[in-house]
Amino acid sequence: MTRGIAPLILGYQAFEQQIQIAGVILNQVGGDRHESKLRAVIEYYTNVPVLGAIHQDSRLAIPERHLGLMPSNEDKAAQSKITMIAQLISEQVNLEKLMAVATTQAPTVTAIMPLPPTPPPKEEQSPVKLGILRDAAFGFYYPGDLLALQHAGAELIFVDALHDTHLPAIDALFIGGGFPEVQMEWLANNYSLKRAIKEAIEQAMPVYAECGGLMYLSRTLTWQGKTGEMVGALPCDTVMEARPQGRGYVQLRETGKGLWPLLDAYGQPAEFPAHEFHYSRVINLAAELPFAYEVLRGTGLDNRHDGIIYKNTLASYVHLRDVENNHWTSRFVNFIRHYKQKNR
Repeated sequence: MTRGIAPLILGYQAFEQQIQIAGVILNQVGGDRHESKLRAVIEYYTNVPVLGAIHQDSRLAIPERHLGLMPSNEDKAAQSKITMIAQLISEQVNLEKLMAVATTQAPTVTAIMPLPPTPPPKEEQSPVKLGILRDAAFGFYYPGDLLALQHAGAELIFVDALHDTHLPAIDALFIGGGFPEVQMEWLANNYSLKRAIKEAIEQAMPVYAECGGLMYLSRTLTWQGKTGEMVGALPCDTVMEARPQGRGYVQLRETGKGLWPLLDAYGQPAEFPAHEFHYSRVINLAAELPFAYEVLRGTGLDNRHDGIIYKNTLASYVHLRDVENNHWTSRFVNFIRHYKQKNR
């Protein structure tokens, strides 16, 4: 990548002429000599300024594993890593010039993508206490969804599935995705919390689980030749495979059996998009269980269904996002509130 950098930049300029390339930042540069050659070629053949050149440096590496990047909720040194990367970038990128380009040459963001609407005011109805497992095993939560849960009237109470021995005083539980297989031994050995969650589910506490949460609520989890006993609330087992079992956008249709279903303008079960990314699959699933979703596109549990319903628990492989056409957070909170009032 010496002279070859010029046709690459020129090609991008010609490919979409309505997009202005206001500058480039070189990455993985081999050294000072390599950088000087690249800068000279770009200056000679193009009119695109070089805003920075980041040299190869092992300190910039972020560890990866079978599902991608190591999440920050597992890496205790995440903030120090970010600080170090910021320092290295600031030394090799002309940040003042970058900011000037962004300020003077970039079109306004709102002209391309309107800003999201202001979150609705918080519900004035009675609040509900929503427990959320958040630790090194479970960390896949959209900050916007957590905020939407709060606006719907939920008080968020975080629980550590690895170390907490009991559930706090809560009205419902939300278990997001994560890496339960990596923390399998810790999860399996926390007998008291597993027992508390299973008892809560058997007593019909509202519970919502996504992907890793589904795996945790199953009877067992098997990965790399080892099997760990999970909560055992769902009549199934999960197995981690070497290749993805479901990955990408999915299209779902409500079956009408869900606990807080999405309805269309006519009050009928609606269709909506979601996404999935899982290496595990469900086995030994009990027959005749109701499902919340029919899978029109994607994998789900068995290429046809997703969203196991057991008592007041909904567990699925798909990840939902609170968006304009699917405010699942408010429906979930309202379900919790109604259940709470019914049993008061």
